[in-house]
Amino acid sequence: MSRTVTVGLDGSQESLTATQWAAQEALRRAVPLRLLRAWSSDADPRTRLVDAETARGWGERTLATAERRLRRRHPGLDVETKWVAGDPVEVLCAAADEAELLVLGSRGLGGLAGFLAGSVSLAVLARTRRPVVLVRPHDSLEPEQDRTGDVVVGLDVSASSDAVLAFAFGAADRYGCGLRVVHSWAVPALYGPDMGGVLPLLMTEVAEDARRALDEALAPWTEKFPGVVVVRDCRQGRPAQDLIELSHDARLVVVGRRVRRARIGTHIGAVTHAVLHHCLAPVAVVPHD
Repeated sequence: MSRTVTVGLDGSQESLTATQWAAQEALRRAVPLRLLRAWSSDADPRTRLVDAETARGWGERTLATAERRLRRRHPGLDVETKWVAGDPVEVLCAAADEAELLVLGSRGLGGLAGFLAGSVSLAVLARTRRPVVLVRPHDSLEPEQDRTGDVVVGLDVSASSDAVLAFAFGAADRYGCGLRVVHSWAVPALYGPDMGGVLPLLMTEVAEDARRALDEALAPWTEKFPGVVVVRDCRQGRPAQDLIELSHDARLVVVGRRVRRARIGTHIGAVTHAVLHHCLAPVAVVPHD
């Protein structure tokens, strides 16, 4: 793995916004930014009659224009460009494996607030074992402006959480902001003649167990990042809905994706899928075992 932030660039407004976000991230990490343009004649019907040499010329001009703009805005940024002919999913997955972070753009849902995560983005998310951030064009901010607020991370205490927490704490530390750790729990189904009498006691027990598990998961990370102010948000609710609501004021939303080796399915999970489609803030998807 090389120490770079890589962003997929195709000339669209979505990818240009993602490029600006990636530039800021590369500066914070003190690593080079790599602008990557992947081209395949089969990926877009409009390019099926375009030969590779012409496509490369178009792509390299797009990369050069983006590079010039970035150097004007961020004189201290180390920028690399790369044009690759090949299947976009394969190219982006390979790039993700080589980088610290892969950044992709994602379209907004017209007048609705949210993402429209395309097939390429979803396929990359499902296959790569490296963190990927999806960025949508801001409705009210200029591309070079940062969102304010805390980093919000959704935590499943029943799963391995180290990779997700490492990313979330690291982001909050770089941004100099707080970290809100959200664990949403639900009461298990009850069966029997006295469900009403048992429910309050069960809710109390489940809530206490959830808070205890959350504290245990956070303990080593609060010790490692003493400067990060952590808000523990342990609540009865629905994980996706809670994260989407909190994204309105978030700087970044971090979610995990369990690595699955089955050939069938999207492999990103229902919660992550919902957050990707409706979250207002940039979303970091962190694979974990």
